[in-house]
Amino acid sequence: MSFTYNRNWEEIETMLDKAEEWRNYHHTEGLTTRNREDKLHHARNYKALEGVVKTLRWVLGDPEIEHPLK
Repeated sequence: MSFTYNRNWEEIETMLDKAEEWRNYHHTEGLTTRNREDKLHHARNYKALEGVVKTLRWVLGDPEIEHPLK
């Protein structure tokens, strides 16, 4: 596998902002929908985006994130 390492900090911060927006969207939609399938859809996406947010925060050096896999 070959990595290019060509992302800058601004791109990473923008990705974090978008991931947090989408995470919040799925959280809100999951709370307000009554349809079981929709609830599961939003719950899965919310949990996945939690991992994305945690990893991006770790990359940016957030002192509250000791390790993204914990």
